[in-house]
Amino acid sequence: MPSTIRTTTLPSGEAIQVLGQGTWKMGEDSRRRADEVNALKLGLDLGLTLIDTAEMYASGGAEEVVAQAIAGRRAEVFVVSKVLPSNASRAGVQRACENSLKRLRTDRIDLYLLHWPGSVPLAETVEAFEALRRAGKIRHWGVSNFDTEDMEDLAGLPDGGNVQTNQVLYNLVRRGPEFDLAPWSRKRGIPLMAYSPVEQGALARNTGLDAVAARHNATAAQIALAWVMQQEGVIAIPKASSQEHVRQNFAALDIKLTAGDLADLDRAFPPPTRKRGLEMI
Repeated sequence: MPSTIRTTTLPSGEAIQVLGQGTWKMGEDSRRRADEVNALKLGLDLGLTLIDTAEMYASGGAEEVVAQAIAGRRAEVFVVSKVLPSNASRAGVQRACENSLKRLRTDRIDLYLLHWPGSVPLAETVEAFEALRRAGKIRHWGVSNFDTEDMEDLAGLPDGGNVQTNQVLYNLVRRGPEFDLAPWSRKRGIPLMAYSPVEQGALARNTGLDAVAARHNATAAQIALAWVMQQEGVIAIPKASSQEHVRQNFAALDIKLTAGDLADLDRAFPPPTRKRGLEMI
């Protein structure tokens, strides 16, 4: 077991773990509820205290799963949730946050994100986030699925510089952010939070990872996850709905990819040579 889980730093100066626990698609089937809760609890026991969720996931059901998992140990956990663009008005953000707090059974969200850019003026959403922060309902705020131009727009707003992260689709087969979004973010000290770091399991079956995995006595999925976590200023938030999957994700923290490994992965999964639009799934 790693003695400490590696961290990166938010613009606020707060350290944040490079491996979190995702909850996308949790809460959709009551028959799986106990397994999902127990998986998150095991992650907490191992020290994986960052949990990412959203009001959209299972229409709030994932937040309820998180509530069960963190009951009695809220102080340990860094909770991330997201507001839908359709709720991103001043009144809508306030209402959505209160509803998320009720489902999470907590008095605060550590990091509250706008799920993707929408039709509500961004300045209005930022004002609403700042009001929640002053009220103590959220500790930090950020965005999700914002491309470089979106981030530039945000940076130009009053209080836009208080953004703490941008959660995007990023993995070995979705390397588009490396062309300009990742360098832009690193320059400003804004971590990227990578969702679907194993491409919803598809990379676990990708033969392009086999040689590197064999060298490390690891699985292809662990190599894919280790690669994301080894990128500067990137946080990985894979979902694991079984305890065994949690243990496998946790073990990926011990994998240190060599220069040779990284070169092999670049050959198998070439980095972008031109700008690509930000992908979403």
